[in-house]
Amino acid sequence: MFKIAGITSLALGILGAVLPLLPTTPFLLLSAYCFSKSSYKWHKWLLTNRIFGEYLRNYKANRGIPKRVKIYILVTLWGTILASAIFATDMWWLRCLLILIATAVTIHVARIKTSNK
Repeated sequence: MFKIAGITSLALGILGAVLPLLPTTPFLLLSAYCFSKSSYKWHKWLLTNRIFGEYLRNYKANRGIPKRVKIYILVTLWGTILASAIFATDMWWLRCLLILIATAVTIHVARIKTSNK
């Protein structure tokens, strides 16, 4: 059960890396938890993965996120959210929701400790 949940949340986390409204970090953290309960092999693979392994280890250890990564996250977030709000919808309430989500994510990212890397 945990392994299936881990694989599902991993897939959602990977999608979240390219889709603006789908979060990445919560799904990857959930995957790490699920794999820690079900599969040593998958857990080790996730934490040593060259793309997001270091990020997960640092987040879990409360070491923070490098400044360049924070900037990349926020520029990508706001670029995709604003493009979606301007070009993908004419509904004012959906535009407001998109801006609200981006603001909440910005606050979360800003509150994470900035590492010296």
